[in-house]
Amino acid sequence: MPRGEGRPETRCVVALGGNALSPAADDGSVTAMRAAVAATTEVLADLVERGVGLVITHGNGPQVGRILLQQEYAADRVPPMPMDVCGAQSQGQIGYVLAQSLDSALRRRKLSTRALCLLTQVIVNGRDPAFRRPTKPVGPSYPRPEAQRIAHETGYVFRIMPDKQWRRVVASPRPVRFVEEEPLLQIIEAGHVVVAAGGGGVPVVEHRNELRGVEAVVDKDLTAARLAELVGADVLLILTAIDRVQIGFGTPSARELSRLPVSEARELLAAGEFPEGSMGPKVQACVDFVASGGPRAVIASLQHASDAVFGDAGTVIVPDE
Repeated sequence: MPRGEGRPETRCVVALGGNALSPAADDGSVTAMRAAVAATTEVLADLVERGVGLVITHGNGPQVGRILLQQEYAADRVPPMPMDVCGAQSQGQIGYVLAQSLDSALRRRKLSTRALCLLTQVIVNGRDPAFRRPTKPVGPSYPRPEAQRIAHETGYVFRIMPDKQWRRVVASPRPVRFVEEEPLLQIIEAGHVVVAAGGGGVPVVEHRNELRGVEAVVDKDLTAARLAELVGADVLLILTAIDRVQIGFGTPSARELSRLPVSEARELLAAGEFPEGSMGPKVQACVDFVASGGPRAVIASLQHASDAVFGDAGTVIVPDE
């Protein structure tokens, strides 16, 4: 059987940050997005060529922020869409560009594996405590008077950020399961690469066999862990801007971690070593996956993705001995 066909020896769920697909320094254009995605998909195509079966998920922070900003500017002409629809829009936008770029890279390598995007809904618990305490910032920043005006007109919740500006916040409930689990598994078992659950998936609640979207954003790293459990991944690979997780980050005593047992990771999380808005969800996602029976999870940089799967790179979260 030619390389790239059939069930691979290694199955890997890869979580890409939204900034890796559209860096904060770019102009937000589709040209800049395609350039960033092209560099990313070359790395991913190398993994496929080496026999790795990929399931890809991604963040959507910069992209959904721009969608919300576009809606604000056009609100007097076009009715704004709710958060779940904006999430679906960003998932389709990124998934299309990512799958197209990766599929082209695979074709150049003459591999029969195809890449495609599956718009994915993630079921959350409508009674998740997160709905009572929205914490996830979305959209642009505002001075206080503007935030107060928007809150009065829309009912949105705003919180002050470290830069003293105000941003809208929504709930960030934990993912429970995926609506499209069966077709997702069929695509993977057929030997193809699927981009799924982008932006954490479109959050929906289920009631009396009916689905309804909710104003929320599910953390993409926690969704990646759930996805890795579903597909029976050998590796959960979370790609970020740094080579390894550090303790004492930003201090003179900062130290990189190459190996992190689950129990130690939990202790560091409980001690607040990994901030909620940055490394915390990534470490928690790795702990969730490994604690559920996953063999290993790795946090690494994009340029070391191959070594993170096959060799010695990144921070590896492993079961306790």
